This record gives sequence, structure tokens and C-alpha cells, in this order.
Amino acid sequence: MSQLMTRYAYFRGQIVPIEQATVSIRTHALHYGTGVFGGMRAYWNADHEQLYIFRPYDHFERLLQSAALLRMKLDHTPESLLDILIRLIRQEGFQTNCYIRPLAYISEHTLAVRVHDLEADLTIVVQPLGDTSYVNIDEGAHVCFSAWRRIDDNAIPARGKVVGAYVNSMMVKSDAMLAGYDDALVLNEDGHVAEFSAANVVIIRKGVAITPPISANILEGIVRRSLIRLLREDLQIEVVERQIDRTEVYLADEIFMCGTGAQISPVTRIEHRAVGDGQIGPITRQLRDHFMDVVYGRIEKYRDWVAPVYQTQSASIR
Repeated sequence: MSQLMTRYAYFRGQIVPIEQATVSIRTHALHYGTGVFGGMRAYWNADHEQLYIFRPYDHFERLLQSAALLRMKLDHTPESLLDILIRLIRQEGFQTNCYIRPLAYISEHTLAVRVHDLEADLTIVVQPLGDTSYVNIDEGAHVCFSAWRRIDDNAIPARGKVVGAYVNSMMVKSDAMLAGYDDALVLNEDGHVAEFSAANVVIIRKGVAITPPISANILEGIVRRSLIRLLREDLQIEVVERQIDRTEVYLADEIFMCGTGAQISPVTRIEHRAVGDGQIGPITRQLRDHFMDVVYGRIEKYRDWVAPVYQTQSASIR
């Protein structure tokens, strides 16, 4: 590969040079945030000479469900979207870790304040990442509690990745970073822990992994769901999904963020308190190493979680 840059996009039903993938300033989604997106990763395994997309079927299924929440009508299935993505990556020729951004949006040129009976479109772009990390994985993140509250499902669908809703995440993240932190934990309207600015949260107390339930206004994270299975089945760690109080976070032995962007990012300080002994905990380390083996296609048991890009026939991976 001669250069690490995005050259193409799937746009309006075909793969085109990235410069041609543009929309009008009159586009409904630009004015009102009426779009939904996905965040996906692909991992380059040099030993296999293969690029593996992590759980693409699940990601595309969530994208289409998010679109349905905004009444978008898209003529796609998870299988058809995976085929498009594989064709797009093959045209790029990437042999490095990648971030994948599918985006469905109301494309009509109108200022109508509604989401029904409007045309929608879908685009996909792939960005080479290399080995970039969300936080310093050797030292862990230093986080705080945000003054902002997590969006409520009765206001904007919290379980959908709605473009406009991410203003909430950005306000949380910017305020945290400008105050000298790496990220922030957000409470929901009930005063319980929801998630980080753009990642799910897991705490470890006395050898038990605890994470907020879906009903706590969290994103239904695909990495979160994957880690719950890995913890229970492979690491033999008990996992409990329940409400978490603020003070319980201060007493946690370990904390980590999880998601497509964060992957597994350890938290070692919260405000002016060390998490546990202030070092990355043993369960977090073990889970992170195991998860990396999974996403790089090294574990046969979870090979159906990854879709290989460079093969003759693409297949839907569930």
C-alpha cells in the first residue's frame, strides 16, 4: 500500500473517490442532526495476512435499528452492507488497523421539522488507524464525574447512535478535557452511573464485574456485550448488570471503559482518588489481552465474530 489515507467512500449507491462524496448545505441532517452512525473496527493480522472486521453483522443490525428509530427507510440488510464494506476496503487495499464509519442520514433538501416521509441515504468511509489507542494504555485514564446528565430515552433514543444526540457526549468530553481529565463518567436522570462520554463502563469489586443495565440509558454496546461473554465463559468472572451509585465507583478495585473506540481502556484515577492501588488491575489486563486475541482472529472459538476482508467470497458474520 502506497499511502495511508482514505481515497474512496460508498456514497449514493456506489464506491466513488472521497472528493465526490459531498452533500448540499441544504441537507436536512446538517440542520437538525437527523442521522445515525456506527463505529466499527477492522484489525490487520500480519501473520494471517488478513484484515478482520469485528462483529460487522451486529454493528450493521444496530445501525439499521437506529435508522428505524428515526423512521428512515433504507433498502439494505446487514448482509448487503457487509458486502459493500468488504468491496470498499478491498478497493482501498488497507493492510493496517482501520476505523469504519457507516452513516445513514435524511438527505432531503428541506427545512421540514419532522423525520417521517423524507428521503434517506447511507454512506460508508474507512480510515486507517495503525495502532492508535483511546487513552494511555500503560498508565490508564484519569477521569471525573460530569456535570452533564446522560440523555434520557424519553427525550432522544439513548440506545441508538443518533447524530444529534452526540452533542451530549461532546459537551461531556470537552469539559472533562479542558479541566485536565481524559474523560468523564455521566450520570443518568435517576442519578445512577450511565457511561463515559462515548464508552460503556465496567467496574470490578471483590472479583465481580459490574456494569449498568441497558435500562440505565446506555448505548447497547456491542463490545460491552462481547466482553460480558468473555468474562463469564473464558475468564470465569461473575458479571452483574445493575444500577451503580456514584460512591460505589470510588470504592471500585478496577474500572475500564469499553467500546469500539475505547476497546478496553483502563481507568486508574477518578478525580483525586486512585482506583484500587492506582495501577491497571489484573482482570482488566487479562481481559484486554484476551479481547485483542479475539479481534485479531487468533482464537478459533470466536472466529465467527470476525469477517475476513481478503478472500474470494465474502460471508455474513454473526
